[in-house]
Amino acid sequence: SFGDLKKLFPIALCHTGVHVGAVIALGAGAVSFAHIVKASEPVATCVLNGIILKEVLPLPVYATLLPIIGGVAIASMKELSFTMLALASAMLSNLSSAARGVLSKKTLSGAPVGENMSAQNLYAVLTAMSTCILVPLMLAIEGTSFIPAFKSLVATGAHTNRSLSLLLALGGLTYYAYNEVAFLALGRVNPVTHAVGNTIKRVVIIVASVVAFKTPMSRGSVVGSSVAIAGTLMYSLAMNASKNK
Repeated sequence: SFGDLKKLFPIALCHTGVHVGAVIALGAGAVSFAHIVKASEPVATCVLNGIILKEVLPLPVYATLLPIIGGVAIASMKELSFTMLALASAMLSNLSSAARGVLSKKTLSGAPVGENMSAQNLYAVLTAMSTCILVPLMLAIEGTSFIPAFKSLVATGAHTNRSLSLLLALGGLTYYAYNEVAFLALGRVNPVTHAVGNTIKRVVIIVASVVAFKTPMSRGSVVGSSVAIAGTLMYSLAMNASKNK
């Protein structure tokens, strides 16, 4: 109903921010750096939890934020491909993701929204609403500049119309499938298993992007990313322990 859509609109707005921030960050800097900064999302979650839900977490949970903040700071200082736009965009994605989670908890903990709204269906509805928000925004800011940009890239000889269209379609399809599977996995496995898997996923993405794009990483960046990712794992485990108590 319209009332249900109105209730989900703030969450869909945050959902838009998550993806816009992530895509800009991937374009503005190295893929590995974007994912190192994305590891600091728990910090934003704790802050917004306290502000919006007035939720005070156990001290061990807050303690795990220190290595996350320190690791991202070290990686940012030593990152060879650092740009302020990449950092700001990745942080926008973090804040939007944290706000999406907090608002979802606040909105969906009461009366049910719509019918048959399982986790994957909710994600699909939020994505559809996000698209409706993003398309007019894109046309207002960028107009139809994507058409000459597409043609100029094809003109360089790097791609054909077909290969570039296929890459864009596969990019969108796999990105949606990745998020859909993450939603499904969260409901089917132990939270600790999910936390460990999520941490391994980030490591795999960083390593794979360094290999695929031949992005150089300084020793400081490797140390910083390792500390931040380890902190993210400790945060997930500490959160699960506090929920069990």
